[in-house]
Amino acid sequence: MKTSLEKAVEDIKSVRVQGAKEIAVYSLTFLRKYCKKHGFGLKFEVAAWKLVEARPTAVVLHNCIEILKKKRSIKTIDKLLRQLKTSTDKISKIGNRVIKNNCRILTHCHSGEALAVMKYAWRKGKKISVIATETDPLEQGVKTAKELAALKIPMTLITDSAIGYFIKEVDCVIVGCDAIRKREGVVNKVGTYPLALAAKNSRKPFYVVGNTLKLDKRRKFSIEERPAKEVYRELIHPGRLNGIKLRNPAFDATPFSLVTGIISEKGILNTRRILRMLR
Repeated sequence: MKTSLEKAVEDIKSVRVQGAKEIAVYSLTFLRKYCKKHGFGLKFEVAAWKLVEARPTAVVLHNCIEILKKKRSIKTIDKLLRQLKTSTDKISKIGNRVIKNNCRILTHCHSGEALAVMKYAWRKGKKISVIATETDPLEQGVKTAKELAALKIPMTLITDSAIGYFIKEVDCVIVGCDAIRKREGVVNKVGTYPLALAAKNSRKPFYVVGNTLKLDKRRKFSIEERPAKEVYRELIHPGRLNGIKLRNPAFDATPFSLVTGIISEKGILNTRRILRMLR
């Protein structure tokens, strides 16, 4: 029988909970209940470490845990949860500035913050349409398509490899992110970098959505690689892939030179300001 901590970690590892902000909200909500029972001592330290390590590339939870370690209380957890919620509300309003009426948007993967921008524009009466990539291998883009289609937003779902075909049909690209780093740039679902290259080549604005808790100042950084069976599920049988190495990176990094602006709760940030904040 799995403990509540083991289940929480598995929910994150299995991508039942996805998105850097969503992982943080889920984990903080879990820790709120966990720490009421066990306190903020060694058990908290172990639980926090296990939750962060479940998806190590996404930095929001790491930053929240660092804040919580300095002020260990339920009050701090509640403050962080409020901050994450209000930042999304602010982001949706600020992001609305880049969306014109009749805007055609291309997006990748499933980002709660990027979706909040699109949903807000739609609720404010702007006519928009969205093209979403399928986002292999776990098809997170299908979740995006269903979520927006439920609001009656005109939706088109495409394969990841079709971005070059469709980039000329859109007005801008809007994606989320999992981390923002001084050296690597914007870290997001694998496939974001080639999408940014396609946008640059076609002279389309490329916007990244992310709250400032995604600023990543960690010295050590690595791109998470997930199980190979996610890529070729039907081929994972003894003897079928002899001599073939499978790799499945979950993220890639897009340099700031390809980013038009980062939509945050503090405004639409350019590279210069982001780099100052990352000092």
